[in-house]
Amino acid sequence: MNKSRPTVLYHTHQATKTRSDILLLAMDIASAEGLEGLSIGRLATELGMSKTGIFAHFGSKEELQLATVDAAKEVFVKEVVQPAVATDRGVKRLRVMLATWLGYVERVVFRGGCFFAAASAEFDSRPGRVRDQIAALTKSWLKAIEHEIVFAQSAGQFSSGVDAAQLAFELHAYVQEANWAFKLFSDKSAFRRARRAIASRLSSAAGNRQHRRGRTRGRASRNGRLTT
Repeated sequence: MNKSRPTVLYHTHQATKTRSDILLLAMDIASAEGLEGLSIGRLATELGMSKTGIFAHFGSKEELQLATVDAAKEVFVKEVVQPAVATDRGVKRLRVMLATWLGYVERVVFRGGCFFAAASAEFDSRPGRVRDQIAALTKSWLKAIEHEIVFAQSAGQFSSGVDAAQLAFELHAYVQEANWAFKLFSDKSAFRRARRAIASRLSSAAGNRQHRRGRTRGRASRNGRLTT
């Protein structure tokens, strides 16, 4: 038996935990102060580590930023995506996607609010790998909302006349606006307003379908009376 194996596993576990601790702090700082606010020196000071120890995990500031964005994605998946995926597709899942996203911001999972809203505003005009990663992840979430709308249309839950891309844009904007108002004005009523706006918009998207269904039932009822 290799007696050194437990030691290797211990060091591997410690390295993983240390990296996780670094990224937890990095995400919190970046959400409030920006990814540019991250530095090897600051993390080392706040965590009581050496700069060399921090540097060994990432190698450069850009790699630290990329790792922080990826770690924030994992938090978003856990907090927002997984609860939604566990529900039925269509309107039900769409509602959960938006509700868990709002809840993630309202609970202050990160002290700066929605990590990706902050990162997008910081890097939207800065070309490079970090911007590309943020843009790809943000776009994939917007597309996920749009795809759920399209599914709802195919299932007859939304009117076929709904512009899926437009509706996704509006729903996404409601949550982003709530995040902005909450962080800038400390206005928690923004979440209530966003929920009200989302409910109204989803109801409107289903309205034409419901109206046509009502008209169809009305015609059938009148036809029935004519034949009796």
